[in-house]
Amino acid sequence: MNLILMGLPGAGKGTQAERIVSDYDIPHISTGDMFRAAIKNQTELGVKAKSFMDAGELVPDEVTIGIVRDRLSESDCEKGFLLDGFPRTVPQAEALENLLDSLNKKIDYVINIEVPEGILMDRLTGRRVSPTSGKTYHVIFNPPKVEGVCDVDGKELIQRDDDKPETVKKRLEVNIQQAQPLIDFYSKQGSLRNINGVQDIHDVFQDIKQLLEGLHA
Repeated sequence: MNLILMGLPGAGKGTQAERIVSDYDIPHISTGDMFRAAIKNQTELGVKAKSFMDAGELVPDEVTIGIVRDRLSESDCEKGFLLDGFPRTVPQAEALENLLDSLNKKIDYVINIEVPEGILMDRLTGRRVSPTSGKTYHVIFNPPKVEGVCDVDGKELIQRDDDKPETVKKRLEVNIQQAQPLIDFYSKQGSLRNINGVQDIHDVFQDIKQLLEGLHA
């Protein structure tokens, strides 16, 4: 099964990705991991990508697509893969289609974990962290034993700047703008499947499993 996983920050994409790759024994391919591996192994495309990144520039699509091609051609992708963080734009999605065609593969489903913006705000702005132990809490979902104090070192918990409402709101807006054209693209293709991400983590995964059972049969 060849899958793409989509979801806004705070939608629980990372948790579901872990469960999918564990249950279905397919590799979780994130853009960051691919780039890091290509750079570490000093592949021709990895060296190219690094030169752009070192200059503070975006890596051009043709280099990114080349790295994706190399990764999807590896033996562990024979049974399928879960793409995460790629494609990010419609031109990348179109290039991915051409690439998969050349490998005699296709995307089975684009799984989009849907959570309303207001709930994402609650999830993302509720994070608190101990500046010394680094332990992370959430005021609603994973509170410390004593409000505002780390269980481990007793230090006062802080809210990081990137978890503050104004920063989170801006990040969500950028992500929504970026995601919408892709959602439209895959919706027209007929491969998009929306999953309700508001429910319990276990129930979200059950919905995904139900979707994938037909492919895995």
